Amino acid sequence: MILVTGATGNVGRNLVQELIDAGEKVRALTRDPATSALPDGVETVAGDLSRPETLATALRGVDRAFLFPVLGALDGFLTAAKEAGTRHIVLLSSDSVTFSPPGWIGEKHLACEQAVIDSGMSWTFVRPTVFMANDLGWAHQITHGGTVRGAYGAAAMAPVDERDIAAVAAHALRTPRPGTTYELTGPQALSQTDRVRVIGEVLGLPARFLQVPREDVRRQLTGHMPPPAADFLLDQLAAQAQPTPVLPTIEQVTGRPAHTYAEWVAHRAADFGGGQRAEARVHLS
Repeated sequence: MILVTGATGNVGRNLVQELIDAGEKVRALTRDPATSALPDGVETVAGDLSRPETLATALRGVDRAFLFPVLGALDGFLTAAKEAGTRHIVLLSSDSVTFSPPGWIGEKHLACEQAVIDSGMSWTFVRPTVFMANDLGWAHQITHGGTVRGAYGAAAMAPVDERDIAAVAAHALRTPRPGTTYELTGPQALSQTDRVRVIGEVLGLPARFLQVPREDVRRQLTGHMPPPAADFLLDQLAAQAQPTPVLPTIEQVTGRPAHTYAEWVAHRAADFGGGQRAEARVHLS
């Protein structure tokens, strides 16, 4: 039995589908099974990673688990998982742990990785760069005037499709290789300006990036994330004078090319009508 935590998130939902399609027995952990809308064939159970007392049923008979990084709240889950006989953990981490220095977000993910190592269970770490799904935070601006206001428009990153992260995580769960780390990027290094342009082209909407002062963006970000996280994200953009190197990991692991940014936009087209709701989906990578 494979347990997927964070099962209704950007990666978790796709991972559940990958595992079901592969014929695996899957149990999904979510706070509210009644509203999860997960596919047929998955056993959905209620639980909360930050409340270990809710996890006993979810972990019963589980030998492998996908662990969403609830920052600072993994020890209880890991203790319960080991006591339940879970053998292997696949942790969703972040490429920020490789930065020098790792920064506020990188340090949080390093603490998650260390907690998994200290648990004594075997592990695999999946370290994606910035999610393509983070750009859903632009949805409201694109659909209400077409101008995306942000800092560092020329910053070129290689964002990764959540479907590709899920595919690598599924491989890591189905074919565990203890001690392995998968570092993931998308197939293209694109500036923020280029990504807004692609969104407009794919959706058939006017769209442009307008650079504004860093402090204006920081004030917006700190409305829905801790100030150190906002500073980290802005520092990450400021550091991208050179494009992020593109890694071949996804194709090497899955046997197919990583999804392009344009393919992701087409796949998530309906979500660009989500407006402000998209801001809550930012993955702190």
